[in-house]
Amino acid sequence: MDKVKAKTKQRIVKLKKVINHHRYLYHVLDKPEISDASLDSLKHELNQLEQQYPDLITLDSPTQRVGGQALDKFKKVEHQKRMLSLTDAFFDEDLKAWQERIQRLLGHPMSFGHRMSINYFAELKIDGFAIALIYQDGVLIQGATRGDGQIGEDVTQNLKTIDSIPLKLEIHQKLLSRIIQDRVEKLLANGRIEIRGEVYMTKKSFEKINQEQEKKGLPLYANPRNTAAGSIRQLDPKIAASRKLNFLAYRLITNLGQETHNQEHQILQSLGFKISQDKHCFKLEDVIKFWKEINQKRKKLPYLIDGIVVSVDDNKVFNKLGIVGKAPRGSIALKFPAKETTTVIEDIVVQVGRTGALTPVAHLRPVRLGGILITRATLHNQDEIKRLDVRIGDTVIIQRAGDVIPDVVKVIKKLRTGKEKKFQMPKRCPTCKGEVIRLEGEVVHRCANLKCGSIQRQQIIHFVSKKGFDIEGLGPKIINQLMDQGLISNPADIFSLTQGDLVPLERFADKSASNLIEAIEQGKKISLAKFIHALGIRHVGEETAIALSQYFGKLDKIRKASLKNLLQIEDIGEVVAQSIFEWFNRQGNKELIKKLLDNGIEIEKVKTVKKKLIGQTFVLTGEMDRFTREQAKSKIRQLGGNVSSSVSKQTDFVVIGQNPGSKYNRAKKLGVKIINEQEFLKIVI
Repeated sequence: MDKVKAKTKQRIVKLKKVINHHRYLYHVLDKPEISDASLDSLKHELNQLEQQYPDLITLDSPTQRVGGQALDKFKKVEHQKRMLSLTDAFFDEDLKAWQERIQRLLGHPMSFGHRMSINYFAELKIDGFAIALIYQDGVLIQGATRGDGQIGEDVTQNLKTIDSIPLKLEIHQKLLSRIIQDRVEKLLANGRIEIRGEVYMTKKSFEKINQEQEKKGLPLYANPRNTAAGSIRQLDPKIAASRKLNFLAYRLITNLGQETHNQEHQILQSLGFKISQDKHCFKLEDVIKFWKEINQKRKKLPYLIDGIVVSVDDNKVFNKLGIVGKAPRGSIALKFPAKETTTVIEDIVVQVGRTGALTPVAHLRPVRLGGILITRATLHNQDEIKRLDVRIGDTVIIQRAGDVIPDVVKVIKKLRTGKEKKFQMPKRCPTCKGEVIRLEGEVVHRCANLKCGSIQRQQIIHFVSKKGFDIEGLGPKIINQLMDQGLISNPADIFSLTQGDLVPLERFADKSASNLIEAIEQGKKISLAKFIHALGIRHVGEETAIALSQYFGKLDKIRKASLKNLLQIEDIGEVVAQSIFEWFNRQGNKELIKKLLDNGIEIEKVKTVKKKLIGQTFVLTGEMDRFTREQAKSKIRQLGGNVSSSVSKQTDFVVIGQNPGSKYNRAKKLGVKIINEQEFLKIVI
């Protein structure tokens, strides 16, 4: 390297460091020391130098935030640790009930030796778009959307356009302890760090974008959250860059020595991430006080929030509580009181769902609520209509529960004129005129005719949706058209369609027909979990479909499973097991699966692992180099083993890493077999 180039390289290194420092001051601490113009000038100089010596450009350079060609499509990404959602709470009572549930679960755990005293960590729940960031050796190498929680999309190039996402991690503030400091430094030099958070758009940026839309005579965007999500899913990074998005970090997935969620936030900020306003709470009353304070301030915040997230602060206790469905037991979203408005119910119309459930839907006089035009609201079932005493013609209060779903909450009876009409659930299905039944113990009325047109339509719509076969271009309108023309009557018929079937139809030409047939062909290959979910079995959601696929591994084994087999799966109870068993033993469903397989459906092989650790219990203590604690636990469970938080005579192995705790001494005292990380790896790999 000649002297001029060497000198330029030194200048580039210094410029990057200074620019990153000022990015941190501006986007994390909100304390800029230089003007935007000065910072732009430094970036311009860096860009000029890199243009002179392109081989000196690195992935973490600030000039790489907007670059590269537009993509044809996004690649799929599998999350190493599932991205979860949260259970909602709306009132103080909900929060107290949550606390009681987790206290019951913890009880008097022997591993702690005394009644649990729970501390909480509360933070703002940003109305944004969840993403996962992966850093290798401190450099951002991947950013992915949540997707279905297990599989997301690689949107790295778009995320690089967000200034509040560091392209390279650095320690900006002294960390909490020497152990954490050493661990962070080690992984920044050689290792993988995963961080999760929320991409969002400020109110100001959203207003500016809508002003530009209005000037161009284009439709206005509905709300900042959807606009931010749409921006991240643009194939051209330049569009994402133009939207001025932001990022707030809320979770540190990698074990850097943090013992509490509070510590996670401190580490995240030290690594250059902006975090939301938060509070460490010693009791539930502190949480409720914080929730009320934030609700008063929310209008003044630069971004939209719909509540706060409350978590058990101690990570050990949080992990001990585990997961139910898609949500961690140790966290809950405490939403703000819903936004409300009044309107008139012009009609009540019954919709028939894919399981035959009849749902009464209120057709409303159009009204704007929370920036969105509302024309319909769910009335849930006949019991809810009776409880509210809702009638056609009533003036009602509606709310968007959790800022999302329109809901009728109250009738203003003093505005009645006497012309209002009572509603009764029909005795015959509005679609097929089949018998409507209500089973004992259920609140839902159902169409008893499994061949009902509405049920079949909704089943097919569910079958091809994103969480099922995900066939692009095959939406409800096209499905209705295909059914009306008699081209399909069940999901299997989709895979026998030809281009010649489609071209004569309205809205189809040679190209669009060819595209749909190609999309159908691509959709023939599917995972077992998605296949099961697509079938629309009552009570079987994504989580249950995943559990079935992982437990049985093959479709044939699920089809032949007995009730006893199904009940052995964790989190599957009698009602769900009965529903699955009955579905697979119904003759029409057997014929449907046969027809799907005959039409070329290829179910991907489930990655199965020999359950060689069945009946063996492991206890982990200390830090490992190869795995995080959660990864080690997952590996043990995949192989059929159990993980315990306490050492007893029933423990088979105590695995020790660096700085083992009191469990190591207890294992020695009880004579339990102690193994190090290398010995553990020989067992699980």
